[in-house]
Amino acid sequence: MGGGRGAGDHRAVDGRLEALLSGSGAGEGGGSWLRRMASASALELRLLAPLAAPAVVVYMLIIVMSSTTQIVCGQLGNVQLAAASLGNNGIQVFAYGLMLGMGSAVETLCGQAYGAEKYEMLGVYLQRSTVLLMATGVPLAAMYAFSEPILLLLGQSPEIAGAAAEFAYGLIPQIFAYAANFPIQKFLQAQSIVAPSAYILAASFALHVPLSCLAVYGLGLGLLGASLTLSLTWWVLVAGQFMYIVWSPRCRGTWTGLTWAAFADLPEFAKLSVASAVMLALEVWYFQVLILLAGMLPDPQIALDSLTVWWVQYTPHTSIQSWVFMISVGFNAAASVRVGNELGAGNPRSAAFSAWMVTVLSAFVAAIAGLVTFLLRDKLSYIFTTGEVVSHAVADLCPLLVGTIVLCGIQPVLSGVAVGCGWQAMVAYINIGCYYFIGIPLGVLLGFKFGYGIKGLWGGMIGGTLIQTLILIWITLRTDWDKEVEEAQKRLDRWDDTRQPLLASKE
Repeated sequence: MGGGRGAGDHRAVDGRLEALLSGSGAGEGGGSWLRRMASASALELRLLAPLAAPAVVVYMLIIVMSSTTQIVCGQLGNVQLAAASLGNNGIQVFAYGLMLGMGSAVETLCGQAYGAEKYEMLGVYLQRSTVLLMATGVPLAAMYAFSEPILLLLGQSPEIAGAAAEFAYGLIPQIFAYAANFPIQKFLQAQSIVAPSAYILAASFALHVPLSCLAVYGLGLGLLGASLTLSLTWWVLVAGQFMYIVWSPRCRGTWTGLTWAAFADLPEFAKLSVASAVMLALEVWYFQVLILLAGMLPDPQIALDSLTVWWVQYTPHTSIQSWVFMISVGFNAAASVRVGNELGAGNPRSAAFSAWMVTVLSAFVAAIAGLVTFLLRDKLSYIFTTGEVVSHAVADLCPLLVGTIVLCGIQPVLSGVAVGCGWQAMVAYINIGCYYFIGIPLGVLLGFKFGYGIKGLWGGMIGGTLIQTLILIWITLRTDWDKEVEEAQKRLDRWDDTRQPLLASKE
């Protein structure tokens, strides 16, 4: 009954927002346009806050958890630190981007189904996505198993490649934890249930630190022990969230047990998942290319050190850009949920208002962060290093960072809007063109051909991101939200198949 009340309350709030924006309804729709917009903004903020804030905490804890593993490995020696960094920022990021991207297909379908009150379909989408991601994990596990020859082929030294491969072996269970976690996470987010994931992850992290020290130092398992502990922590997170789904009254209407429908229409479901994966993974890998290219510059150590302080997006480093970006990721999650829910509920005005409200709010926060960063540009580097040369390089790159922070306050949120609308395939093509046909070639040209070094590389990459952001703004501005409501309904009708349960209850 608690789940029913929650769903009813959520729909009532959605109805009030649509009434305010349309100027209809008793009492709520009355008043001047400014008063209605102020009331709508206050209502939308109340809906966004419990979505965005816990999501920020979740992604920040993920960064801290991976960073803790690197710190523990770093105490073993420089080679072990390099191996853990390579495992986390190279091998792991590849799987993370792919799995998270494929999981965003659930974000679209679950968000719209919840808004349309097709609650039982959320559990079907969760299971179907888990089956698909588990199958995807098999070839990824094979890649991890052969990581040493792959790293040697990519030019890594035998010592680091061997150590990184040892670390990667312990991350194989983490692949399948990703496959279970991301569909679960999106399933909960679609229902505006985010705080429990943050609490469970915090508890998992509290276990992660002592277990890592025990495995690495107490049992002497070294790199393998560190990565196995990280995998175990992810499985604790998965188990905790799944138990919440099964036992919480809030999920009573959306989780009705295992069903054979999880295995139905997998090829069609895979198409949406692959489009989602391409959209997000291209973004994740794009910023890894910057790190690889920076290592080819004439003075790679200074370039890489300055980037470590400023920018390591999506990767588990405690850089300034990473922390600022996590705030936008929280707004990204809120945008996809709010837009998807409103489209599924048949509220075009509310969907459009939510999209622009969260974008403006995230851009405002990013602008404040950019201003503070610029004012403290000569001091921030000393948090990470005492080197004067690196400090000057960091301050020199500050204008680029400020531009990046502002862009990253807008671009991820618009990507969240795209996921809420189901535009993954279209955005994937935009990402390919802007990132890989404009951003990277421009960065290489400026950085190597014209001798601008790391400034040129970074400037080119920002150019690609700027063009992509402007295109997404243009698309969102021209969106026919009434048509998007119709498309959402068609999408739900196409995927609406409640079939025989896997574990049928006895009548």
